[in-house]
Amino acid sequence: MRRKILIGGGVAAAALLLGAAPAFAQEPTATDVQVNLDNAYVLLSAVLVIFMQAGFALVEAGLTRAKSVANIMMKNLMDFCVGALAFFAVGYAIAFGADGNDFFGLGGWFLGDGATQYGTLTVPVTFIFQVAFAATAATIVSGAMAERTKFKSYVVYSLVITALIYPIVVHWNWGGGWLSQLSTPFVDFAGSTIVHSVGGWAALMGAIVLGPRLGRYAEDGTPRAIPPHSIPYAVLGTFILLVGWYGFNPGSELAADGAIGAIAVTTTLAGVAGALTAMITIWIKGGKPDVSMTANGLLAGLVGITAGCAAVSNVGALVIGALAGVIVVFSVFFFDKLKIDDPVGAISVHGVCGAFGTLAVGFLATEGGLLYGDGADLLVTQVIGVVAVFAFVVVTSGLLFLGIKHTIGLRVSPEEELEGLDFLEHGHAGYGPDLLMGHGMPTGVPGAEPALTGTGGAK
Repeated sequence: MRRKILIGGGVAAAALLLGAAPAFAQEPTATDVQVNLDNAYVLLSAVLVIFMQAGFALVEAGLTRAKSVANIMMKNLMDFCVGALAFFAVGYAIAFGADGNDFFGLGGWFLGDGATQYGTLTVPVTFIFQVAFAATAATIVSGAMAERTKFKSYVVYSLVITALIYPIVVHWNWGGGWLSQLSTPFVDFAGSTIVHSVGGWAALMGAIVLGPRLGRYAEDGTPRAIPPHSIPYAVLGTFILLVGWYGFNPGSELAADGAIGAIAVTTTLAGVAGALTAMITIWIKGGKPDVSMTANGLLAGLVGITAGCAAVSNVGALVIGALAGVIVVFSVFFFDKLKIDDPVGAISVHGVCGAFGTLAVGFLATEGGLLYGDGADLLVTQVIGVVAVFAFVVVTSGLLFLGIKHTIGLRVSPEEELEGLDFLEHGHAGYGPDLLMGHGMPTGVPGAEPALTGTGGAK
């Protein structure tokens, strides 16, 4: 009986509390709801950008040889793991610290006191979104250095770019630094230069310091094809990257508002235009609609529009994407003639087309663009930003790779390169022996056909 009384009393008390709750609870305001929506939207966008790491890994793995595929996957995994820790410890503070100066921030180490945030976003959400971008800048370099780089040396590079090189460039514009304080501020909405060109120019220096793969060029400098082992991997990775870009560009609005739909449209138009013009260009130039070059064109269009996706019209997006698709084809051939071995086209897609897309904003921005009758002020600013980032990244990443080369070593031995990096670096193959047979033998030896596209790349 006593138990029944206690239970009944408990139920009654609970009912009273629930009934009284509305009297004490405060209804969320429209502002509260919007803030929560903004944070949820940006966090979801960050997840999409992080998933792009899978796309990069598949593209790079597909466009290289099977004997180093596990090594490639491991490098892309470490780009995020090492990059996240480095950006958490120091990178975020350098990029967005409230203290410091116009060139680098200070404050908020380990997301502690002094960590700043964007608008209504919380510090944790801002960090997750930005760490996804930092990992993207780092992983771009992996493809240009594929099949011949020491794993430990690559980890050192990944640590430095996410802790220092990339955050400094971020601070120049997104962190309130000198580029954002010019009389006509620099426009790079989602990172054609700040993210993609940083990775692309670091890839350029990595490929130069490292040197080409064995057998990639004949004695007279003629390019020789090293066939990719899985075009389906590369195309699947390209589709994953396309999906991730809908977090990359619309997510950079940093709010769930009406602008995100328009940004998604310009992103789509530029990407598909780039794919089509790249396909047509290589078809005319090489006689075949090359798959990897078409994928290059899609990514080139996406990279090109990333700076101006919120600043140009739909027609402007089509123009940027279409031109990027043509540019990437000729850029790949250009670097091939220089004997700079970039297995996946990272330099052309991210470095060259990132710079092009940033400059195109100066012409095609509906507010401030030269072709809209607003003068050349914005174009001059865009040139300043592109040149400054190029110079800074080339010098710092070049010194980094040279330092690694002359200390712990950057490149594996010729014997290790010929055998493949999977067993030597990680103790196992990416595939079973039956699948590996016929794919792991070195190609590009005398007698091989000259390369059609000069690379096989889309990363």
